[in-house]
Amino acid sequence: MSSKPASRRTVLCGAALAGAAGLGVAACSAGGAGAKAPVTPTAPVDLGAADAVQPGGTKIYREDRVVVARDADGAYTAFSAVCTHAGCVVDAVEDGKISCSCHGSQFDARTGKVLEGPATEPLPSVPVRAKGGKLVAGPDA
Repeated sequence: MSSKPASRRTVLCGAALAGAAGLGVAACSAGGAGAKAPVTPTAPVDLGAADAVQPGGTKIYREDRVVVARDADGAYTAFSAVCTHAGCVVDAVEDGKISCSCHGSQFDARTGKVLEGPATEPLPSVPVRAKGGKLVAGPDA
């Protein structure tokens, strides 16, 4: 059986397809470059002014990968902003629902529970507190 070397065109097309597939995986993966980042903060994270989240409101801190909700009485709750389905960062909050545009999962902004799949697990809870007018998420220092 004789084996013919791959043509230059075959090699280049294969490399282009592999590169494009890698970009798709990187865009939807939690770490992007292969390193898997934790889904919840491992150290305290200063999110800024505590009043940035209004009573009854919810805010996504994309860069810190945290979603913070505040009830009408002013109590804060927080969750990981990393979707439990495929690791994308959620991108919208509307009518009490946190949405992930990657595959359409929706979560309850007050509890983190799944409202609509494909996600089957709730968003992990994150400790959060107001301290000196600032909002701090993650474990105590």
